[in-house]
Amino acid sequence: MTATKRGTVMLVDDEKMVRQSTGQWLKMAGFEVLEFDSAEQALPHLQGDFPGVLLTDVKMPGMDGLQLMAEARKRITDLPVMLLTAHGDVDMAISAMRAGAYDFIEKPFVPERLVETIHRACEKRNLTLENLRLQHDLAARSGIDGKIIGISPAIQRLKRELLALAAMDTNVIIYGETGSGKELVAQCLHEFSNRQRKHFVPINCGAIPESLIESELFGHESGAFTGASKRRIGKFEHADGGTLFLDEIESTPAHLQIKVLRALQEGMIERLGANQPISVDLRVIAASKSDLKEDENFRQDLFYRLNVAQLYLPPLRERPEDVPLLFSHYVRQAASEHARDNRALSTQDERTLCGYNWPGNVRELKNIAIRFALDERVSLADLLSAGQSPISFEEPLSKPLPLALQVASFESEVISRSLRRHQGNIKTVMEELDLPRRTLNQKMVRYGLNRVDFIPEGGDGSE
Repeated sequence: MTATKRGTVMLVDDEKMVRQSTGQWLKMAGFEVLEFDSAEQALPHLQGDFPGVLLTDVKMPGMDGLQLMAEARKRITDLPVMLLTAHGDVDMAISAMRAGAYDFIEKPFVPERLVETIHRACEKRNLTLENLRLQHDLAARSGIDGKIIGISPAIQRLKRELLALAAMDTNVIIYGETGSGKELVAQCLHEFSNRQRKHFVPINCGAIPESLIESELFGHESGAFTGASKRRIGKFEHADGGTLFLDEIESTPAHLQIKVLRALQEGMIERLGANQPISVDLRVIAASKSDLKEDENFRQDLFYRLNVAQLYLPPLRERPEDVPLLFSHYVRQAASEHARDNRALSTQDERTLCGYNWPGNVRELKNIAIRFALDERVSLADLLSAGQSPISFEEPLSKPLPLALQVASFESEVISRSLRRHQGNIKTVMEELDLPRRTLNQKMVRYGLNRVDFIPEGGDGSE
């Protein structure tokens, strides 16, 4: 179906004269019009790639207009639907608008008003489709945009700083709240550094009992203590040539901070129960949710040894533009892993996501996204109600979503649907979306889309 410059209108009305006269007006106004005399006849043509809007009569035999709207919006979440009726009343109008209708028009109508309403609806639909188009590129899947998803100024700045630091081979402290993705940032520092061919070794200093953490870090010889039946290589030694990530470093016991400092200063460690020092060459990335400089329990000399450079990872509440993109990414990921259909976000869902405070940050968002993807019976509001109450959107937001966010979200969904429809065949997607290979690749990378995720099991994904 090829839309004209002004857009495509699916017109559904069981009255032939009304259908023909309305269709003629719309065609004269520059719209492409697809006419159907029943909801049952129109419904098969309403698929996710339908490029237009729906204009339907309410009172029809069989499936009526309200039922058609409900079914259509199940298939295309953000489809603008306008209802025509000669039997309308205030209650029906309110009910229809609450159910998601774009507008409610009573017969007889003023043709110019109908044309203007449909024009605005088509502009909205075009923005959605244009929007649905920003995603991921397999060729640049290993790029920073394929690792850290976000379009907010804070995340764009973080990416620039991260890439600059990755090449410097210096120690780094990453600050961020619980669940904000500090380990992911540390992994990126390693993967984009000249140490990438060696090990990235993470250890959570707050999750290991104090009696075991020294052995975990430095290793031990057989017989070094009760239960040490054989030699064990510690994290420092295992990370030789690569990167050691010390998460929650503020939890490190005071006596062990001295040994960590000495290892960093001298580039040498000793396993417990051994007398022979071992040389290690590694980069240390530490992470903390509190300011180590102000922490009275953290050694200042160790702080300055680690604090060659800093990265600050903003919490989700400080970058609401990124929330729908991240959420959609994890929904697609979960749907692919569990062989489910991708569950698209409505505009209201996006507003709800952006209005939620996300105390658990990305970790919480990922968990909610997985549950949202796997259980179509539960709404996003229900999932969020167990935590902090989402902001009510009965009244308009004082700060509407930025256009860039809306465009990015729509663009991502369009590319995702095309990839799924064509089972990851990039050439076919390029032709359908009329995009050059490089542009499609850049957009896929930006939105974290991987062609492999859309190839069905047993398929070869040939291009």
